[in-house]
Amino acid sequence: MKVSFPYMGQTTAYKKFLELLGHEVIAPSHPTQHTFDLGVLYSPEFICYPFKVMMGSYFEVCEKGAEMIISSGGSGPCRAGLYGKVHEEILRKAGYDVDVVIFDSIFRHTGYFIRQIKRIKNKTPLYKVAKYALFALEMVKYLDAVDRKINIDRAYEVESGSFDRAREEIDKAFYKCNNKKELKKTYEESVKKLDAIPKRTVKESDKVRIGLVGEIYVVMERATNNQIEKRLNALGCEVVNHQTISEWIEHNTKPRKINKSEGWRMWDLAEKYKLCNCGGHDMENTGRIMDYAAKHFDGVIHLMPFGCLPELVTRSLIPKLSDDLDIPILTMSIDEQNGEANTQTRLEAFCDLCKNRKKVKTGAVTKKAPEKETVSV
Repeated sequence: MKVSFPYMGQTTAYKKFLELLGHEVIAPSHPTQHTFDLGVLYSPEFICYPFKVMMGSYFEVCEKGAEMIISSGGSGPCRAGLYGKVHEEILRKAGYDVDVVIFDSIFRHTGYFIRQIKRIKNKTPLYKVAKYALFALEMVKYLDAVDRKINIDRAYEVESGSFDRAREEIDKAFYKCNNKKELKKTYEESVKKLDAIPKRTVKESDKVRIGLVGEIYVVMERATNNQIEKRLNALGCEVVNHQTISEWIEHNTKPRKINKSEGWRMWDLAEKYKLCNCGGHDMENTGRIMDYAAKHFDGVIHLMPFGCLPELVTRSLIPKLSDDLDIPILTMSIDEQNGEANTQTRLEAFCDLCKNRKKVKTGAVTKKAPEKETVSV
């Protein structure tokens, strides 16, 4: 069967997993303007941006012959849990005979989860499905760790593009792995490769760290957020982002009582503000902003799809968080109308603000910094 999936996160691992199950995999291309245009054309006008981008990506893989698309969903107030069936209905009305298979946490709907596994396992025994899934998860964890390192070190690269070229080579190396021992070896070699890239020397007191929070798709998918991590690195800022596929899986595949994931730790921190969870990532984002402030980050950028209701909850709390925690927070609303120049201008202004505040705090300048800075876009 010809199988595909959304372009989101570590696509190399998804492709490898489905190939191990014996499928012919049609890997989605990196989203382009054509992807966005297709998604906008076929999506309801009021729907959020991740829906539109995924819609465009699904049309592209269906045009290449995909018969099944595998994605994740969810329960609760966030509309993302309903997207799979809506995507499938739109594709079928457009003439594509395709099944959209949605996975949610095994602990929310165990029977449903097992039925979905049986739909995608092909002729593979269930014990091998579990083995291949754990292998793919290990690959995702390593690749996420590589990206975390790049988003810090790339801020100091001497030759522009050095880390991006290395990342492409690392991706190919991981794809060739066939067991966990090879994954570990490839990761260690990848770290050495990244460490060998020439970097500028910057005093620790001059380093500026920016934390990212927001809706997982627009935070994680670089094409939707105008390459925000790369742009911040080019402005000399280290970037830390904990919205990753490996963290999402860790958060959703273990019972709450024994789950030690970062996501649940953020929920516990957010309890201080007595939030009512309305879906999405509102609780994690609040806790993560508090955690960034406690670790003395210089600023936080909150990314939200235009019209995302859970993220609007976080946005409404941001002025108080910025005031209470004494940390600048920039909220950026993302949709198909966002331009590169607009994004670049706002990031430059925010980075200048963070750098100037740091100079004041470290005594590099004597001018008094603003007491609080909160920016919404």
